[in-house]
This record gives sequence, C-alpha cells and structure tokens, in this order.
Amino acid sequence: MKTVFVDVDTQLDFMIPSGALYVPGAESLIPTIARLNRFAADHRIPILSTVDAHSENDPEFSIWPPHCVRGTTGQHKVAGTLIDKYSAQFVFEKQTVEFGSTAPFLAEIERLGADRFVVYGVVTEHCVRSAASGLLKAGKRVEVVTDAIRSIDEQAGAQVLSQLHAAGATLTTSTAIAGTN
Repeated sequence: MKTVFVDVDTQLDFMIPSGALYVPGAESLIPTIARLNRFAADHRIPILSTVDAHSENDPEFSIWPPHCVRGTTGQHKVAGTLIDKYSAQFVFEKQTVEFGSTAPFLAEIERLGADRFVVYGVVTEHCVRSAASGLLKAGKRVEVVTDAIRSIDEQAGAQVLSQLHAAGATLTTSTAIAGTN
C-alpha cells in the first residue's frame, strides 16, 4: 500500500497569532505537524502540502479577510513543515477552499499513485474537509490525524469529523501514525 501525507495549509497567516486569518490554537500544532512531516521524510513517504495562494483582489476576500496573498510573508509555510532532506514534498497551490474535488488536485493525487492518504492541517471545517472529502469521493483510503488539525468553530469541526468518519475516513492520532518523538 502506497501512502501519501497531506499537509493542509500550514501557512503563517493561519498558524501564528499575528497571521491575517489566525486559527486560534493552531501554533500548538506546529511540533506535531513537523514531526509527521519528518516521519514521512524519514520513511520516504511523499508529502503533498497544500497552500492558499490568493491574488490581491481575490473574490474569497468578500467572505474572509485577505490572507495568504502570493508573495507575502503570510503565504509562506511555517518553519518545520518544509522538509529539505527529502525531495518528495510537493507544494500544491490553490485559490479556493473547495479544491478537494478539482481536476488539478485529483490529477496530482493520481500522479502520486497512492491509495492511502494521511490528512492533517487547518482548517478542519474548510480545507481539511475539502481535501479529505475529495479523496474519499475518489475512492481513496483517508486517515485524518485528529491531534494535528484545528477548527475555527469547534462544534463545526466535530460535525465535519463525524461526517468524514461516516463517509469512510479513519480518525487517528499522530502517535498512531508516527509513534512518539
């Protein structure tokens, strides 16, 4: 079984308190996500890292404050989530929350040739949901790492996890995936 780790939107604008669209508590995930990415690299597991990449006048900014604008500091991934020692970390730029069923995302998934996807990052009720749902709809095995995701609205996040589980996703932990430090 070939596995791919999916690191969703671990960018400065979401993950740190001074970020433009900070997800409360997301900074506490950084060591866990870094550990998952190091584990993947150490075991030669490809990592698909999604990143928001918005234009300055992106239509999404009518819903959300401007964030992850191309070329800004906030668009960068958090230190520790980028892996230098292993060249199989692929960064997938996206402009929309609803990317998980799009042709470019699914083409990248097919190119990787995996059947098991370990999903983590932010935000549970938006981009994590989109990635996991798209993978499930494509018939892939999905494992959502519950201690490596964060929600803006905890109730909405819990509902999404319940829906993903009902759709066939496995809910797991970073320890179950990567062991302890």
